[in-house]
Amino acid sequence: MRLVLIGLVAGFFSALFGVGGGIVIVPLLLLVSAYETRAATATSLAAIGVTAVSGVIAYAFHGDIEVGYAALVGIPAAISVAGATALQQRLKTRTVELMFAAFLVGVAVWLFVK
Repeated sequence: MRLVLIGLVAGFFSALFGVGGGIVIVPLLLLVSAYETRAATATSLAAIGVTAVSGVIAYAFHGDIEVGYAALVGIPAAISVAGATALQQRLKTRTVELMFAAFLVGVAVWLFVK
């Protein structure tokens, strides 16, 4: 049931703000479901695929997708996943957690300043 609720929250924020995987699913899996960091990250990536397809269908229905721009962002992002995954596997879990926390703080500060 917790995972279903996490999915609902992630889907909501994904559609509303364009976030969901790393910023919503990972912290909730860590805090609510006591996942290990690497398992939470991997689970989030798998869930993003399902969420992305659903969101693309909804936004395509309204004609809001720029396919060319999506490819310019999506293809390099897909390629970089392999490198980032390899790096994450070599880092200590605590290091990954601190990097993630720093990223979230950085995003929060940027949003407040912007």
